[in-house]
Amino acid sequence: MTDEDARTRDELLKNTPGRGITPEARPIEPSAPEEFGLVQVWWGGGKGKTTAAMGMGFRAAGHGYRVHMLQFMKGGANSVEAVRGEYNAISAMPGFSYENTGHYGWHGFLDGSDDDEHAAKAAGALARAEELLGAAGEADLSAPLDLAGPPEDGMHMLILDEVLYAANSGLLEPEDVLDLIDAKPDGLELVLTGSHEEPAYLLDRADLVTEVRKAKHPIDAGQRARKGTEY
Repeated sequence: MTDEDARTRDELLKNTPGRGITPEARPIEPSAPEEFGLVQVWWGGGKGKTTAAMGMGFRAAGHGYRVHMLQFMKGGANSVEAVRGEYNAISAMPGFSYENTGHYGWHGFLDGSDDDEHAAKAAGALARAEELLGAAGEADLSAPLDLAGPPEDGMHMLILDEVLYAANSGLLEPEDVLDLIDAKPDGLELVLTGSHEEPAYLLDRADLVTEVRKAKHPIDAGQRARKGTEY
């Protein structure tokens, strides 16, 4: 490459978002996203829907955006220990918070848990989601938010984990999920996960729809959930 070619390359790189600079870690300071406001859907029979959503949450929080995750259907189970690596990590991450509204056990798995209580918890989670969307609507999402503030003060990204499974299981109605989308304020990134069955009712309403497919899973060979990968 000649010196002239190198100068031309450098000038071109200066006009790109990365400007030819290798990424490096920086201190996290409160900031506000410029392009948030889409609806994302992650569904399918494969492992990784919640993991992907939380990964985006960590990425957003790393930019100083306020992120909150509300979990449906995950109140604990006998098959795993009473600890979650993701909860520990979220608690240590500025600007990222979570809450769990699930009933202990897993709906429909005949594990001794009360299906009526699952339904009550799902209804409570729906009401909480509506409350959070209302709070986001009252906040100025074009401005930085207090990273240590409560979610009632608003957030830039809201993850409703397993809400689609709750709808798929009959604990919620698809119309409930659509109403949540209708209530989303401009500037809020809304992430919906769950369901092994395609949520066809969302295909025309979401901006991003990803199917997480299973090609192979060790659980099919009898491997139980592993600490550090599944919880």
